[in-house]
Parts: sequence; C-alpha cells; structure tokens
Amino acid sequence: MTRTNPYIDPEARRAFLDREARLRQLPLVERDLVRLGEMPDLNRWLEQIRATGGCAEPVYLTGHTTTLDGETGEVLRHYSTATEPGGRLAVRCRNRRATRCPSCSREHSGDTFHLVRSGLIGGKGVPKTVRTHPRLFITLTAPSFGPVHRAGTCHPNRRQRCEHGGRHDCGRTHPGTDPLIGQPLCADCYDYPGHILWNAMAPALWKAFRDNLYHHVASQAGFGRSEVRTLVRVSATKVAEYQKRGAVHFHAVIRFDGSDGPASPPPSWATADLLRESVLSAAAVVALPCPESAAYNGGRLRFGAQLDAHPIANGGGGRLTDDAVAAYVAKYTSKSAETAGAVDRRITALAEIRALRVNPHVRALIATAWRLGGLPELEHLRLRTWAHMLGYRGHCLTKTHAYSTTYGQLRAARAEHARALAGVRDLVGDWDNETSTDSAWRFAGTGHTVGEALIAAGIAEDLATNREIARHSAGEHS
Repeated sequence: MTRTNPYIDPEARRAFLDREARLRQLPLVERDLVRLGEMPDLNRWLEQIRATGGCAEPVYLTGHTTTLDGETGEVLRHYSTATEPGGRLAVRCRNRRATRCPSCSREHSGDTFHLVRSGLIGGKGVPKTVRTHPRLFITLTAPSFGPVHRAGTCHPNRRQRCEHGGRHDCGRTHPGTDPLIGQPLCADCYDYPGHILWNAMAPALWKAFRDNLYHHVASQAGFGRSEVRTLVRVSATKVAEYQKRGAVHFHAVIRFDGSDGPASPPPSWATADLLRESVLSAAAVVALPCPESAAYNGGRLRFGAQLDAHPIANGGGGRLTDDAVAAYVAKYTSKSAETAGAVDRRITALAEIRALRVNPHVRALIATAWRLGGLPELEHLRLRTWAHMLGYRGHCLTKTHAYSTTYGQLRAARAEHARALAGVRDLVGDWDNETSTDSAWRFAGTGHTVGEALIAAGIAEDLATNREIARHSAGEHS
C-alpha cells in the first residue's frame, strides 16, 4: 500500500512525477545539463570553473581559513566553503599532460617557459648577468636496442638477414607522420628488456653525467677535481622527451657560473668551448652497471652515440636564441609517453595490457616492463608502477638549485597578481602587526559530471580563443 503525504498538493506531486519521467527519457548528458540549469548557485559554480581556466578534472576542497590580528585577535578575514555550491571549492588539477587537462597543461608549460628563460636571461630573482655566462643546449639520447623504421629514407640496401629470418632493411621513404616510424624492423631481434631497463635507469645516468662533468671540466682546464668546484659551478635544467621508438632522451640547458653561483661571473678560462668539450667527453664515457637479474644480462648502460651540444646565442642572432630554447623545453613538459603511442594512465593488471589500443611495439614494451617488474631483484625499480611510462620513473623536468626560480615561486607570484587584479589585499603585507592564520581543508572529490565536463571544455575553449585574439591584436599594433 502506497501512502501519500496529505500536506503535498496532489497536482504538484503529479507534475513532479511527470517531469521526472520525462527527464529519465533524456540522454544522460541532457539530464545533467537540465540539473545544472536548475542550480540556484549556477553562476557561482561557473565563476569557480572560469577561475580554474576550465580545468578538465578539478579537485574539490571543503574547509575554511581565518586570518586573525596577532595582537588583538580581531578577525581580519574569514572564508568558508559552506556558502559555495555544494559546500566545496574547485581548484586546478595542475596536471602537466595535455592529454589529461589542456588548460592546466598550458599553464604548466607557461611556467616552464619562464623558469627556463629566467635562467638564460635573468629575472625572477636571477641576475641579468647570467646572459653573459657560457651556455649550451645539449641533447643526450638512448643507445640502439635494435634497428627501427625512421623518417625519410629508411635503412636502404641492408641485405643481411637476422637469425629469425627477417631482413634489416626497408628502403622506403617514410613521411614524418607515418605510424611505422619507431617500430622495429624485426621485433624478435629488438632488445626489449634493455630498452626498459635503460629508461628506468636514465635518471641515474643523468645524475652520473652531471657528477662526472666536473671531473672533465677539471681535466680540460688543468685543475684538480676538488679545486675546480671552488672555482666554477655548473647550473643546469633538463627535460625528458620520448622518441618514437619509446626511448627517453634528454634536452638540457647547461650554464657556467662563478663560485658564488649565478650572481658571480665564471673565470675567464671557463669558456663555452671548454664547456662543450667537457659535456661531450663526459657524456661519451659515463656508464652505469645494468641492474643484476637472472632474466637479463645487459652489461653497462650508456648514452647513445648521438650527442649534440650547441651554444645559445647571446642576442647575436644565432641559431639558438633564449626564447627559442625556453619554448622548446616548455613544449615537452606537456607531453609524455603518449607521444610514443603509449598511455597516460597507470596500469594495474596484466589484462589491461592486452586490451590497450596501442601498436605492437608499445604493447611489447609495456608487457616487458610488467614482466620485469615481477622479478624480486628488480622490485626496487617499480617497473609495474611505471609500465605506462615504459619504465621511466624520473621527473619530466629537473634543475639544479641555482639555475633559476621554482614552480612554487612562479605560482605564488601569479596568485598575488590575481589577488591584486581582484582588489584583494595581501593580509600579511597590508597590516603592520603580525597575523595568524587558522585553516582546515579536506579533499572532497575530483572531476566533472558529463554535463559539467561539456561546460568546462567550452569555457577552456573560449579562454583559448580570447588569448589567440589578444595575441593577434597585440601583433597588429606592435
């Protein structure tokens, strides 16, 4: 027996039930858009999403923050999410990958551009005199793990056959967009375990190169190894890029500083030519033992034979300018293993590998990482955790402390600028007396519903269009 509430108007109840029935007949996206349209605080929710730049997967927080006068206890400012839509506040996910969140990826790339650029021309806490220091842009690649298809004329006139009956020649001309580029000529000949272990050890190989670089500087300059560190400092930042074959290689900016860091000039003998010779010799000889495993005996790990080192022009119209190098490095912070055809999310089970929509070469790399990750002697490499990254477990971008500013400082400066535009006072700086802050925040969820995702994507697209219009307008008036 169904009971009805005598205080509810029967006509209103029937209208409500009819409306619910009609909504259930609509597709999920349309139902969600209707729900959003009926939100009493829709405008405030839209303000939050615009503030995140249309973030594809915002993080929601609940909590409060209260700023008090340190002497009187007077409340100077109080904010609580209790009055926000759903009682929560949306903040950026800050994912650097363009495949996951184009909006946050663009912001991260912009921060990287300024981080790298300030280490080249100064600013943001770095003396402008660094522009006169010797600077190089270098590329360190992985060795060969077997012949792969390459852009342009691909392995012509190589008639030898491998032990598996395949041929190590191609002879075709591959355009740059050919999906065959990076695929092995013979998958059975390809050293998949060596490839994965090299990716896994690449961060350690970079560290060994940087440590070894001081020794080669000392050798080139004729000083002792301990003495050279008191005379010159090597500052650097590097970004990891995936080649089409799925191997990581590094692009890096390396700079000579004086003994006191970027504020002091390097000695006269510390020239760009000496830096270049030191980089090339150090990269050519650095080697690490391959992790020991009964399943693989790969000898020592080294960088590939292709080592590039080019001076960065000091405003003289050279091939590599400060802005071009900063933009080049920033571009790769928004990319990852997906540029090699891999995936941008972690793999949690072997069955997932079989279902991935990837080419056979990438599937073999991921499966190899998963298999090696199950060996006790390789457990410390956490290869299963990083199988989606083809074994690479290092940061996308790293830098020495003295190279330039930090992401945290850049974000703090941007937040302060945004507060100034909004007319919000800096509570710490605007009062002479000390203040204290009481805050409590909790994680309250992440991501959008289907309707919210459409609106957020539209906001992100509108913001991108406005930036493009502003850029063209600035160019016309310059």
